[in-house]
Amino acid sequence: MNAAAGGHDGAQVGGPVAPTAKSRAVHRTLGVRDVRIDGGPLGRWQATNRSASIPLGIKQLEEAGNLHNLRLAAGEVTGEFKGPRFMDSDLYKQLEAVAWEAGREGGEDLLDFLRRSAELLTRAQQADGYLNSHYQVVKPDRRYAELEWSHEMYCAGHLIQAAVASTRVGGDPDLLAVARRFADHLVKVFLHEGDPGIDGHPVIETALVELYRLTGEQSYLDLASRLVENRGRGQIASGGMGAHYFQDHLPVREADTEVGHAVRALYLEAGIVDLYLETGDESLLASSVRRWEDMVATKTALTGGIGSRHSRESFGDRYELPPDRAYNETCAAIASVHWSWRLLLATGEGRYADLIERTLYNGFAASTSTDGTRFFYVNPLQRRYDHVEGDDPGRRHEWFSCACCPPNIMRLVASLGHYVATTAGDGLYVHQYTQGTIRADLPSGAVKLALRTDYPWSGTVAFTVETAPPGEWELGLRVPGWSESTSVTVNGAAAGATTNTDGYVVLRRTWERGDTVTITLDLTPRPVYPHQRIDAVRGCVAVERGPLVYCFEQADQADGVDVEELTLVPGAELTARDEADLPDVGRTVVLSAEAVAVSQPDDGLPYSTRPPAQGSTSRPVTATAIPYFQWDNRDGRAMRVFVPVHPGATS
Repeated sequence: MNAAAGGHDGAQVGGPVAPTAKSRAVHRTLGVRDVRIDGGPLGRWQATNRSASIPLGIKQLEEAGNLHNLRLAAGEVTGEFKGPRFMDSDLYKQLEAVAWEAGREGGEDLLDFLRRSAELLTRAQQADGYLNSHYQVVKPDRRYAELEWSHEMYCAGHLIQAAVASTRVGGDPDLLAVARRFADHLVKVFLHEGDPGIDGHPVIETALVELYRLTGEQSYLDLASRLVENRGRGQIASGGMGAHYFQDHLPVREADTEVGHAVRALYLEAGIVDLYLETGDESLLASSVRRWEDMVATKTALTGGIGSRHSRESFGDRYELPPDRAYNETCAAIASVHWSWRLLLATGEGRYADLIERTLYNGFAASTSTDGTRFFYVNPLQRRYDHVEGDDPGRRHEWFSCACCPPNIMRLVASLGHYVATTAGDGLYVHQYTQGTIRADLPSGAVKLALRTDYPWSGTVAFTVETAPPGEWELGLRVPGWSESTSVTVNGAAAGATTNTDGYVVLRRTWERGDTVTITLDLTPRPVYPHQRIDAVRGCVAVERGPLVYCFEQADQADGVDVEELTLVPGAELTARDEADLPDVGRTVVLSAEAVAVSQPDDGLPYSTRPPAQGSTSRPVTATAIPYFQWDNRDGRAMRVFVPVHPGATS
């Protein structure tokens, strides 16, 4: 086998996704150090991730038992296995986060954690390459006998992704050796020996494709293809959940809509697009695009959240998007970013970057407290003042018994620079706006841009050319779908550029050092009305500004104004107010609007033969909103994204 640690066939050694030179990718990813974020919310998230979240995660791996389980498997300690059967995956996601962070900012302590973990995994791994602490310790005679629930290949997938990350940032080579031994074992069992099984939780598919990209070993790509082809053909026992839960109800080319467990579904989609990129099978891309379009149109929350049902952490029916009972698991938001990113690479279409932005700044960003030490597993769009789930009021937690989300958050935040820009042809394309620098190698030479912006609080982003090759080359800037009016200038003069069909303003010229391009996006606050088939919020309105969805949190309302009684006046002006440092929230922009507080009696049945206006009292008030991603950092009281539209004049 090819043991190369770097890319092959000219592939760039990049971040989490690095298609080969011969892939069908329209856009090419940059290297792990080519984008540096040094300001704005993304920069703050990365700094907090490094200083608070990652150290917390490493500590929790010891306290929750993840490392203990692997020591059991290595025969180094005695005791009981701790936690669910997929505990190993939490370590692997943490290792990936540590790797990307080490690549971003360095850190001998981080590289040492990679090294020590690789040593432990080497000691725990069995002679044939198998590695899973639960099955080695608890059920040594049940290898691959419970694939619908075992997470054996799922854990292997996250191990592979961690090893790829570690290799790309120059981490300890032993981690890649462990991952390859396990991958070779899977190839032997599920490809060469013909076991038709598939894991109940996808992720191995995209991991194997990335390992192929890193090493050039064809069998990894072949096994990924085999696993995708076997999906939807009844290879997994139902386990009492049904085939739809596992996306095992239809072959992938035949399914038209997302069903079942949301995270599993979207990890599978990422693998499907990865396979298209490396095999050129157009039917895979067409089916994935078809499902993406359906999901966005009918199964996506305003925040970009995915998965409307607590039951089975699953997609609901089309337009089943309740705000209060929305599940919107944080891991599903991350999986959505992974899938949309691959579709962007495959097509060059800005709509995929639009969804990444919506998800990133809202459904994903809300998952983590301002100080980086508490996390949401579930991300609803409404919480009532008396909300409780069991004994849990629904606030963020430091950790979870099923801790899939926190280390997943950490690995995405550490690698955020990967999703900012790409190259295509002889051009550089910018997909996400943040303060920092972008460096890229174009066919004509190296390019370096400095980005200065207060985005998303301001809609102005300035790009200064610091390095430019000779001759003409393109600079493409995404125009978000929400920007009603957009202007672009070059060195202060109107550029006269138009948005192309992919959603980008493309400027082609011979650039000189010191040239400055400024794009100004429309951040006018805007009301957003739900599709009439979304029954749960019919007659309601939400508020957005730029990429940010806003919410009305009780903490921001005047004394005596109940957020659950708010109604918004149609056409009311939305005014924005800068807050340099809102207590416990930080930098923000607050929105205010004319509203009406409507009170109804709460005695007897909560129904009446009279229309609500006849049995209620109302008074004019001011409603105040903050960005959804900043909620629940204060007193934990009620919150809502959608509020009713007031039906008439105040009284």
